[in-house]
Amino acid sequence: MKFPSNLPTPSDIPAVSSLDDAIDAWCRDHRHPVADKFFYGVSSAADHSLLWNVLVAARGVRRGEPSMILRGAAVFGIESALTNGALKSLFNRERPEVESDEALPMGMRRPVTSSFPSGHATAAFTAAALLSKDSKHPALWYGIAGVVAGSRVYTRMHHASDVLAGAALGALFGAIAIRVLPLSGKRR
Repeated sequence: MKFPSNLPTPSDIPAVSSLDDAIDAWCRDHRHPVADKFFYGVSSAADHSLLWNVLVAARGVRRGEPSMILRGAAVFGIESALTNGALKSLFNRERPEVESDEALPMGMRRPVTSSFPSGHATAAFTAAALLSKDSKHPALWYGIAGVVAGSRVYTRMHHASDVLAGAALGALFGAIAIRVLPLSGKRR
């Protein structure tokens, strides 16, 4: 689907476009049924920030702070509105091409929104920033975020540059959220 272009996208930068093409080709050439199940499953679990809301809710329950659930939902709602609404409408980048029209596994659907930036990657790295705060294992949260972000390239929903931009944006949103609307209302 061709979108009306308003602002330049990574595909307008030859070096970035070449890198995206090379990574897309590598993913296409290295597909495997086990990896398909894993990455499609991870990508689906993160739809609509479900994975992140569940993880924040679990932390809130475990720490006896039910307000964490509402704070997390508010952060992810704001992040989604900004990323999937405002930003995607500015850039209007096409998603990677797929080989066929066959149905996607695990009930996934092909989004009709712009590919740039990746909403999944933005949400993932927003969540990683929030969940790594006061965590004994911050690398775990960023690792999970990286797997979710990478799944979007593997499943051909995004180009690598969409995901990298989403990760950077998510880190920024997370840093802002920690100051403006932190998960914990308690002083630690």
